[in-house]
Amino acid sequence: MYIMMTLFACFPLIIGILGLFILEPLTIKGNPLFITPSIGISIFPEDGENAETLMKNADTAMYFVKEKGKNGYKLFQSDMKETFYRKMMIEKGLRKAIDAEEFTLVYQPQLDLKNNVVIGAEALLRWNSEEFGMVPPSEFIPVAEEVGLINQIGEWVLLTACKQCKEWNIEGRDPIKIAVNISMKQFLEGDFVYKVSRILDETQLNPTYLELEITEKIAMTNHEKVIEIIESLKSLGVRIAIDDFGTGYSSLNYLGKIPIDVLKIDRSLVKNISLNNKNATIVQSIISVTKKLQIDVIAVGIETKEELQYLKNMDCYTGQGYFISKPKEHPFS
Repeated sequence: MYIMMTLFACFPLIIGILGLFILEPLTIKGNPLFITPSIGISIFPEDGENAETLMKNADTAMYFVKEKGKNGYKLFQSDMKETFYRKMMIEKGLRKAIDAEEFTLVYQPQLDLKNNVVIGAEALLRWNSEEFGMVPPSEFIPVAEEVGLINQIGEWVLLTACKQCKEWNIEGRDPIKIAVNISMKQFLEGDFVYKVSRILDETQLNPTYLELEITEKIAMTNHEKVIEIIESLKSLGVRIAIDDFGTGYSSLNYLGKIPIDVLKIDRSLVKNISLNNKNATIVQSIISVTKKLQIDVIAVGIETKEELQYLKNMDCYTGQGYFISKPKEHPFS
């Protein structure tokens, strides 16, 4: 929806009038239908001196509303053009990144805190674009999800990580597991379990060394389907972890309803835990419940000696974070 206005003072009045109409549902065959608009606004003459320019700028503002969850309005700003153009170029670059071998994986070690031994590693995606240089995952992952490239990229990550783990485990060291993050679109894709099975066959990796990480949000979405997929993956021998636990989606009571193997305590609970009694209590409760449910726990984002020691005192014996090691090409280096 596009709106072009000549007077800034008109905004509250017109938005208010639109709101009255939009809040009222349409009734179709006796069923109420609510409209949730995304409105982009451009102003004459500041944002353009002709209809074509004003429409383009209002369109750009509208897409900013959509990215923030829709159902709102946004005034056009000149820097939006640069942001919108950057996003378009990121999308274009992503479409050739795999074939151009611009993606790499780095691995953050997961440490047995009791014995100071590396027992696993989390695979983390990096993109070194020929055109843009290093592009942070926080920028390109949302674009990949939005334009439908996340499944292709995610499959490459899973295959590459499994190959690498197999190589490590035949080097004569004690075997370690590899943890791979899975997006919601990837996880709920109809043939995801088949793809995991095919990759395990192709790489000859023992399934017990593969750990698939899903977020709390995935676990809370379409509950029955999620459990069905998890059980199918576990039948392959794969381990399932819930990542970022404690960010607000699920509760401890919910853990007993999902057949998971590992729970990763979010950095927001680990940060300064020795000084935050509330977070310490929450973490202690998580550890207590997971022990009874026979679920392994990993504390994520350990950045200080004090945090690590406090977690050990709470009987949390697996952790990862910058204090232990930054992500790197080889978890043993």
